[in-house]
Amino acid sequence: MTVTSKITSTRRTLWHRIRFQLGVGLLAAVLIPYAIRYQFDIRAGDLAALNNSLIATTLALVAGYYAFRRVSHYPGVRASYHILPTFAATYGVALAVFFFLRLNYSRLHFLGSFLLCVGWYYIVYFKLQRQQRLTIGVVPFGEVGHLLDIEEVSWVTLGDPETPEVACDAIVADLRSDIPDAWERFLADRALAGTLVMHVKQMEESLTGRVAIEHLSENNLGSLIPGIVYAKVKRVWDFGLSLLLLPVLIPFLLLVALAIRLDSRGPILFRQERMGYRGEKFRMYKFRSMREAGDAHDARAAAMTLDDDARVTRLGKYLRRYRIDELPQIVNILKGEMSWIGPRPEAVPLSLWYEAELPFYRYRHIVRPGITGWAQVKQGHVADVGDVLWKLQYDFYYIKNFSFWLDVLIVARTIRTILSGFGAR
Repeated sequence: MTVTSKITSTRRTLWHRIRFQLGVGLLAAVLIPYAIRYQFDIRAGDLAALNNSLIATTLALVAGYYAFRRVSHYPGVRASYHILPTFAATYGVALAVFFFLRLNYSRLHFLGSFLLCVGWYYIVYFKLQRQQRLTIGVVPFGEVGHLLDIEEVSWVTLGDPETPEVACDAIVADLRSDIPDAWERFLADRALAGTLVMHVKQMEESLTGRVAIEHLSENNLGSLIPGIVYAKVKRVWDFGLSLLLLPVLIPFLLLVALAIRLDSRGPILFRQERMGYRGEKFRMYKFRSMREAGDAHDARAAAMTLDDDARVTRLGKYLRRYRIDELPQIVNILKGEMSWIGPRPEAVPLSLWYEAELPFYRYRHIVRPGITGWAQVKQGHVADVGDVLWKLQYDFYYIKNFSFWLDVLIVARTIRTILSGFGAR
């Protein structure tokens, strides 16, 4: 749960209440369209189809609402981006069930319900958006100065524990620093009064979607170990989805392979040794999008892709922009070396370099690497050690919050990333 949701849960208005959001949604998008169609369908003797549609749209709206709430709680999420795709997915699943089971349903009811549902939750979003800007007080001791660079909230540096200048939605402090007694009493009083009081690292993680790790003693590694049950379920899902998609993708992959052959000299596939799950090396496959550099004296430099890299071919620019070059990694997924979603696997020379420069870098290998991931949709492609440190913090956030809902959010943001070309090199 983000700091925004924690705060709003303590001072909810009617618009924040689940019963109101869900109840009005069901009334406006399911029951009213049903009542309007009822008079027409009962005369036509097609009431069974309308009743089936009533049940299906109710389930689709409720499932979409709870899915939307789960993915909207993650840091940096623009909820408006996920309203349409979330409800389109749940209504689409309901329609698919009717199609494959050959059940009767009302197309008009489905369409009307979907449009009204999406319209209502956009109204809810824009209504709540006016109330989302938070004012957070900062106790001026310890390592808190870097928080002021985060722009999602209004920061107020508190000057006097006896007479705070403004009313704050929450208060943040470096609880591991040497805080004067007067300020400790102030924090205790604020907490007793119902104000959210957070440690600086918790606040930063909640707002940025990164987990900063500086010393092993500062972290509970148990909280960073991903869910074992979900990891097994995810592996089954990865394998099943790959088997399902492979026959569909083969004709397209053959066309891409032919285009690469005609575009430039060199092999169709690019093979590179990467550092993978549990620190084991594996050979990753991609469509070749760059010209061969010949014998490179610096393996680390050769493994990097820079902005406007001259080695990228004319076709390769499009393959990279739309992530088509990554599709052969479906073979790595079937072999169990990769997942659809996870930290991006690095070339072995780069991985060894990062391990030597950054503490805990190897810990990112505790989950299977992925074609797309939290760091990719939040930060994009990086190679410099300074940028990799930020990327590592995104990877640790993913590991710590390893869940189905975070994966759903990453899929949605990956689609937007593909369309925008963000992070492509």
